[in-house]
Amino acid sequence: MKNFSVPIKYSLIIAVGLIVYFLILSLFNLHIYPLFSLFNGVIMAIGMWLALKAYRSSKGAKFKYQKGFMASLLTGFNATILFTIFFALYATELNPDFLNNLINMWRTDYGTDIGIVLFVVAIMGFATSLVLTLAYMQLFKKSWNTKEGQEHTY
Repeated sequence: MKNFSVPIKYSLIIAVGLIVYFLILSLFNLHIYPLFSLFNGVIMAIGMWLALKAYRSSKGAKFKYQKGFMASLLTGFNATILFTIFFALYATELNPDFLNNLINMWRTDYGTDIGIVLFVVAIMGFATSLVLTLAYMQLFKKSWNTKEGQEHTY
């Protein structure tokens, strides 16, 4: 369980940050504009960066690329799942008119229900998590530009 403590802790922090941001937007009725969801990426980026730094410092010299990759990916995926669950509760129970207001500008002949909106929210979160993990791990991996690393080249 010790290996999963950092991803769980930081995914909870990220999810709370995303929820609080969403609720602040809803106070000003700005949560119906998808443009404001761009800041979700900033919240995810900061949280995942802090999670990866905490995981690396907890492992010390034994930090491995694969383990760091999984820790970062788990952090983002868990936060996405938690936020998607909150979003589902908000859109169905807390504010049933939210979905109609959100997709009012895109109302067309095809049916857009809560399932497809939740799918899009989840995919956006998973994609953000994957891209951030790939980017961050490039910064945290060991360089092969060392004497030892040169032995492993062609």
